[in-house]
Amino acid sequence: MNASTSPMKLVIRTAMIKYFALAVAVFALGLPAQAQSPNVPKIGFLGVRPDDSKGTFELLKRELQSLGYIDGKNITLLYRNAENKLDRLPALADELIRLKVHVLVVAATNEARAAKNATKIIPIVGLNLGGSVSLGLFDSLARPGGNLTGFMPNTNELGGKRLEFLKESVPKLLRVAVLWDPNAPAGKATWKEIEPLATALGLQTHSMQVSSSEQLDLAFKSAVKAGSSAVVVNLSPFINSHQRRIHQLAAENKLPAIYPRAEFVESGGLMSYGADRTEGFRRAAVMIDKILKGTKPADIPVEQPTKFELVINLKTAKQIGVTIPRTF
Repeated sequence: MNASTSPMKLVIRTAMIKYFALAVAVFALGLPAQAQSPNVPKIGFLGVRPDDSKGTFELLKRELQSLGYIDGKNITLLYRNAENKLDRLPALADELIRLKVHVLVVAATNEARAAKNATKIIPIVGLNLGGSVSLGLFDSLARPGGNLTGFMPNTNELGGKRLEFLKESVPKLLRVAVLWDPNAPAGKATWKEIEPLATALGLQTHSMQVSSSEQLDLAFKSAVKAGSSAVVVNLSPFINSHQRRIHQLAAENKLPAIYPRAEFVESGGLMSYGADRTEGFRRAAVMIDKILKGTKPADIPVEQPTKFELVINLKTAKQIGVTIPRTF
């Protein structure tokens, strides 16, 4: 054996053994302490759409981390998703309640309904609440009352701005079709709200009421037949899960469409105008922090957006022959 290399090998081996022993000790001492700690708050998350909810969950997790809440360390996050089946929401809400969550976070209004029906005690924070005052989920924005608060990204003002952007983009626009889902919690309310906004801009509206994939083709044919030159698309679990088909039908019928969220433009839609989504997650994380520190949801006002984004897909604009004004 080479004497010059032997001590070096011995030192390396000894160091590795010490490192391994230290790692085992840390693992043995650290994990059970976390797993057995009774003081770590549990935060439940309830969503409907698997493709959207997972991303929403990760964004919320990131915002909580920025406030010092680390999953598996000083909080426990529990994720549940209904896989596009609304009838599964009540059972999943009950499951999270049985797990004794300290706060129940809901992705949108359908989830908020299920959570409110499941508990009147556990605090609930909503990320994308829509039409919630008219639905009776809380008393008012300033004083929600009960156990629900959250962030409401869509307002009447946004609907009016979307119509304005369409009018600037489509020369001689006279009639706008509105794609909406009657099964959405705020579906009918949204449709009724947009009519006076359109009238104020000198526009007529055409209802595209859809709740199944079979109705989409007929709705677009009806819109064209009625003389519509553009489409305003509203949110619902059904509409959200059929984005690409809606983009395809809009392109085939040469109908410029505007959407409430940027994800629709990223998947091929023409343009969107809505609240900056990161603001909603950030504010929701702050609300969760307040609740964990003792504030009641009834005393936390429901917030509305202060930051907005206009997103345009120039490739789609070229495909359907729309010239985006330079003022945009």
